[in-house]
Amino acid sequence: MAVITILGAGVMGSAMCLPARVRDHEVRLVGTHLDTAIIDSVRATGLHPRLAVKLPDGVKPFTYDRFAAALGTDTDLILLGVSSAGIAWAIDRLCETLKKPIDILMITKGLAPGEGTLHALPDHVAAEVKRRIGLDLTVAAIGGPCIAGELAVGRQTGVVITARDSAFAERLCAMLVTDFYHPRPSADVMGVEVCAAFKNFFAIAVGWAAGRREVLPPAANGAFNHNAAAILFDQAIAEMMVLTRHLGGSDRSVWGMPGAGDLYVTCQAGRNSRLGRQLGLGLTYAAVKTGPMKDDTIEGAELGLTVAAALEAMMASERLDRASLPITGALLASLTSNTPLEIPWDLLHRYR
Repeated sequence: MAVITILGAGVMGSAMCLPARVRDHEVRLVGTHLDTAIIDSVRATGLHPRLAVKLPDGVKPFTYDRFAAALGTDTDLILLGVSSAGIAWAIDRLCETLKKPIDILMITKGLAPGEGTLHALPDHVAAEVKRRIGLDLTVAAIGGPCIAGELAVGRQTGVVITARDSAFAERLCAMLVTDFYHPRPSADVMGVEVCAAFKNFFAIAVGWAAGRREVLPPAANGAFNHNAAAILFDQAIAEMMVLTRHLGGSDRSVWGMPGAGDLYVTCQAGRNSRLGRQLGLGLTYAAVKTGPMKDDTIEGAELGLTVAAALEAMMASERLDRASLPITGALLASLTSNTPLEIPWDLLHRYR
């Protein structure tokens, strides 16, 4: 049995309580400064209000100001479950709290912009902690198709756990595997992280097709708009491949659970595809964020805004082929200039 401290009591961090407790690990769930109501509910009744399920017996809830108390001296693994927008906050908490190295497994998905490139988030977290407090941390990450609400009730779920140290990834898989949670090890940190981040981004474009159908003239036969969604899905995979290869990742991650698998499940439900639908209706991103999705964290949009300058620099220098990334360009233009999303249909499927 291990002691696992989860930082971030949102839906995914909290859903991970189930496989951890099924494996009889001690679980300490620490909310962020935004999770106080969740922690209060878990403490009072065990109910997670956003997941709409009771967390497993034995989960110990803590507010963010008691992170040090939750870690204690016996935590074996920190499971980082904040949103990508909260990663700077989480790094601050780690730097002010850690007194010794503790292994980290990240649920948080994203990429950090660097000098003319993008960095995998596990590498970024490890580098920042090393720079600021001198601790060498071993950091792994989870990628792949996992809807938190399904995991929280024990539905069959397959993911990959990736780390620079393959043996570490294998140990984490062995620690968390259950008869419904099936982690597989991967050494392709960059490939998994590119897919984990950009599938949210590209799900916006696929979701656009649903909204667009609602503003098209009604078809006499009640036709849907699945053809358009499929075209965009295929183009998303192609562009994810371009980005992954450029940043040093493996094709296998793109075609596997981290890429195609996770993009598929993200397009079925979730905030990114809902944003896409709103853009398909003709709204701008700003209008969506001040209107129907004002209280939602939309990680695909946040990623786009975070990496837009780095991607533009990479394309301007021709290190990235702009012609191979038409959906990427269209999404970045829409998000950064607050204009309706226009799909460049004639530029799609021009494979090189």
